[in-house]
Amino acid sequence: MANVDAQVETLRQRLAPAVAALDLELYDIELTGSGKARTLRVTVDRPGGVDLEAITSVTHAVSPLLDDAPAPAGPFLLEVSSPGVERALRTPAHYAGAVGTTVSIKYRTESGPRRVHGTLVDAGAQGCAVEVEGVREELDYADVTQAHTVFEWGPQPRPGQRRRAGATTSKGVTA
Repeated sequence: MANVDAQVETLRQRLAPAVAALDLELYDIELTGSGKARTLRVTVDRPGGVDLEAITSVTHAVSPLLDDAPAPAGPFLLEVSSPGVERALRTPAHYAGAVGTTVSIKYRTESGPRRVHGTLVDAGAQGCAVEVEGVREELDYADVTQAHTVFEWGPQPRPGQRRRAGATTSKGVTA
């Protein structure tokens, strides 16, 4: 696993300037699978989101860099995408960017795996804090096995009623 992490970090350093030149942020790089079934997932973002034109531009910009790169050795499928509305959280920067949003984090404890679902209220270099029903829970990144933001739809209509187009919700938001 350490070798894969080193390969991914080498690729991150190689691809980040090309992505930045397109006014995009290199959100994440992930190498999954094994043998001939490996996928190199390059995730990019920018304020306001990423469209198909941006994805295409990144693909064209990074493909030649990957052809010349020493890592990863062997065949792989290149996948370029946006992080989407439910974003994986892997780095301290990812957590910092998600402060104030709802998250779901699975982590290790002495008694086994546990999951917390709440609002991310703080993110530092070594860990984060999630608030669930007024209770703050501190987590170390080293214990986290899986984390992502959670997209929450607006208020649900009462049973038997449908929301009208242009109707205003109880929070004053037009639906």
